[in-house]
Amino acid sequence: MNNQIEPMPEEVKALEGFLLYIKFKNGEERIYDMNEMLKFDYYKNLRDKEIFKTVKTSGVTLIWKTGEDIAPEKIYFDSIPVNEYKFKIEMMK
Repeated sequence: MNNQIEPMPEEVKALEGFLLYIKFKNGEERIYDMNEMLKFDYYKNLRDKEIFKTVKTSGVTLIWKTGEDIAPEKIYFDSIPVNEYKFKIEMMK
């Protein structure tokens, strides 16, 4: 069992390619790829870019206007530090 406590997100931005830029309260900046999650019916609304862009922080997690959220440990432990992300990062249009 993992007893680590993940940092809280303080800022999130939707990026092209259904990526999320997340800045955590500990100063870390990470990229989370939502593409695998979008395969699940629970996240089907987020396949619409306009809805995907409504992401915001809420306590320890992220939420969207249509009610979806994501596990806090997932957005931290399954994300990649910005400086290690090897692809172009663009804001979602």
